Amino acid sequence: MFLRTTKIQRHVSTECQSSAGYSRFAMTILTTSLLITGCTVGPDYKVPDTQLPKAFHASPTTESFSDLTHWWKTFDDPMLDELVDQALEANLDMQLAQARIREARSRLLASGATLKPTVDVSGTDSLNRSSESASGVAGSSKNLMQSGFDASWEIDIFGGNRRSIEAATANYQSTIEDSRSTLVSLLAEVATNYIQLRGYQYELNIIKANVESQKDTLSIQKTKFDAGIATDLTVAQTEALVQTTSAQMPTLEGQIKQAIHRISVLLNREPAALMDQLITDKPIPLGPPTIPAGVPAEILRRRPDIRAAERRLAAATAQIGVQTAELYPKFTLNGTIGLSSTQLSNFVDSRSLFYSLGPGVSWRAFDGGRIKADIQTAQAQRDQAAIIYQQSLLTAMKEVENALVFYDRQQVRRDMLAKSVSANERAMESSKNLNDAGLVDFLNVLTAQRSLNDAQSALARSQTAVSTDLVYLYKVLGGGWEIPNTDIQLMTAK
Repeated sequence: MFLRTTKIQRHVSTECQSSAGYSRFAMTILTTSLLITGCTVGPDYKVPDTQLPKAFHASPTTESFSDLTHWWKTFDDPMLDELVDQALEANLDMQLAQARIREARSRLLASGATLKPTVDVSGTDSLNRSSESASGVAGSSKNLMQSGFDASWEIDIFGGNRRSIEAATANYQSTIEDSRSTLVSLLAEVATNYIQLRGYQYELNIIKANVESQKDTLSIQKTKFDAGIATDLTVAQTEALVQTTSAQMPTLEGQIKQAIHRISVLLNREPAALMDQLITDKPIPLGPPTIPAGVPAEILRRRPDIRAAERRLAAATAQIGVQTAELYPKFTLNGTIGLSSTQLSNFVDSRSLFYSLGPGVSWRAFDGGRIKADIQTAQAQRDQAAIIYQQSLLTAMKEVENALVFYDRQQVRRDMLAKSVSANERAMESSKNLNDAGLVDFLNVLTAQRSLNDAQSALARSQTAVSTDLVYLYKVLGGGWEIPNTDIQLMTAK
């Protein structure tokens, strides 16, 4: 691709022109430039006007959650509160997110420097000798000392630099929102793993209790067998049930330890660091008995991932202006002032002063269509960002709708399983009584015991799922990112 750059540059020095005339010319250029600096090429960004329903289908009213900021406190579990506090302080994903914020902020500061003059300071002390062969005269040597300042200021007439700052600002803001998304996910991960841990412990206790009850039954059957009342078949069937039920314990014990390992890593600790602290059984954390039925869809705009997508759209829009500005000339003011002398004695002297001042213009007049191609690329990237923003909104709405359905249906299932457990307990008691009276076969007792064990385990898992589904609902609503006094809040306030 062929590229030709046209430059026009005029300099003023005391050796060739009147400094006063050129100073007036430079000031004229500067004044004119400042008057038209308000011209900023490229489209001005506007937040997309996306219509959202007033309420989700799964919750037709318009009542809102009272507080999403500290949602984990609704479970009223001091240990969970403590783990969240430790995760906020030590989690590595949060530290990585904060490092990215610092990087984006530095890029923003560097971008803002383009609107300010640049000044270079230089100084030299050299020994120079002329060539006798080249000049035809005897060569001579002399010292030359120079020191001065070189300044340059690009006047952002067409707003390319301002659009660049606008893009950098939006990217910085999107990085902050990404960090907040990390925070939302972290809170949900800590709470979910903690609730699952307590659910595994609760289910393990149920299995242990059933195993003890079945062992008692086995002991009775062995006694009856020794007395010739029971058969070896009933003993074998009872022993098989004990072993089958006991076989569930190693899996649950492993899940308990794995959950503790996950929580420890989330807190930036070695996997077994919290084993002693969390291995003791605690109840499954339960959310509030009821939550507001309605969730306004507008609350989705609070989600950090939605806000990040919107900020990326703003940055992509600003980049169109950055590329469009390349179609126009760039104006600069250049100046040099310094001291130059061959002798140290008169170096700091008015006669050693030299300076140069003048405007400059550069323009990519011919570039084979590269600028237009860059503009089209920026426009395509803006269109992609707009589509991603729309997709983010739709995905968020789907996630909330699903979360509301999961939470509602799991509560219904839990209530049904609770009734199932009650019915199985009655069946268990009745089968024992009828078997003792010789009215039913002992197989009915074993079937009732197995059914009760299955129902109790299913109820424990459902109670865990109700709480984890509530955590997921809080997560997809974007709860927790507004926590005060977090590092992200402190960083964005600087």
